[in-house]
Amino acid sequence: MRINLLMLTCVIAAASAEPARAQSHGGTHPQTHRTEAASPYAGFGSREIKSLSAEQVSDLKAGRGAGLALAAELNGYPGPLHLLELADELDLSEKPRARMRVLIDAMKTETIALGERLVAEELALDRLFSEKRANEPLIQAATSRIGALQGQLRAAHLRYHLNTLDSLSAHQIARYGELRGYLSSHTR
Repeated sequence: MRINLLMLTCVIAAASAEPARAQSHGGTHPQTHRTEAASPYAGFGSREIKSLSAEQVSDLKAGRGAGLALAAELNGYPGPLHLLELADELDLSEKPRARMRVLIDAMKTETIALGERLVAEELALDRLFSEKRANEPLIQAATSRIGALQGQLRAAHLRYHLNTLDSLSAHQIARYGELRGYLSSHTR
């Protein structure tokens, strides 16, 4: 099994090295064209907002956290949405379930509004460049607004994680970590 895995790794490495070698030395590999040697941003030019993928725009407009609360999530501060999803496994009574629903509704209201504003600001920044109107003062103002919104959005998601703890026992918090795959029962 190890030999097969090693052989597969060698074959993949050799196959991926050939186009790279041809490109790096200006080689004329028959299937290597300048467009194939494109940057990691290839294809981004067709995005409506060059700095955001369609998935990122969707996440922002839907109020999804998309990793913004990882500092809380991975350090024992469960998110209200995931808590509600795991309510049966965590043996949450109706009172904490109701509280999570209230938190989720409030979080969505707040984060959707912030996300939509952030998308609009990113679009405005993109237009500064696409319309060739960008200059230093305009860029500074736009990125300051974007940075402030990103901070507010992240703080909002983190705050809702913080607000879940008073509804949970230490056992439920530990179990949540296990269910989410953050820690096993052997690491406690």
